[in-house]
Amino acid sequence: MSIKFNLIAAACENMGIGKNNDLPWRLKSEMAYFTKMTSTTTDSRKKNVVIMGRKTWDSIPPKFKPLSDRINFVLSKSQLDLNQYKDVYGFTSWKEIQDRLNDNKFKDVYEIVWVVGGSRIYKEAMESKYFYRLYLTEIKKEFDCDTFFPKLGANLKQISDPDVPEEVQKEKGIEFQYKVYENNEYKEE
Repeated sequence: MSIKFNLIAAACENMGIGKNNDLPWRLKSEMAYFTKMTSTTTDSRKKNVVIMGRKTWDSIPPKFKPLSDRINFVLSKSQLDLNQYKDVYGFTSWKEIQDRLNDNKFKDVYEIVWVVGGSRIYKEAMESKYFYRLYLTEIKKEFDCDTFFPKLGANLKQISDPDVPEEVQKEKGIEFQYKVYENNEYKEE
């Protein structure tokens, strides 16, 4: 099985994704979509992996830590004490993450790898040879943000995914749309 990174994010019109280490919007249906996409597996014996940076980990409210029914990978420049959590692993480099994902024993327990932020983690994942797809919720409103999603490259082509609704969604007067982009430079190993 080749490693494939699926990125999932929500960004507003100015490509903002966060403010003060929090989401600038509260959209329950969009959060439910995130949970469904990053949790659902075809093999009930397996879980998906979610990769995030330390700031994203810190931004998760304690009652939602770790992200349930998923294996949480936290990438940080410094060692983190995550021993109190089940299915949570700390890494200090992408190489360590790749080694774990390629480990024959570990391959049997996970299905899909999702990169869930923040900004630097998205950028590094998009520059990786493992970057496969981007699931981007485009919020059709501008919010005040201090963290932004990286610029989308010409290597991305919009596609359809049967698990993703294509019509415009609306909640609390805010319109948003789920889009899926595939990296046409990704090569199966």
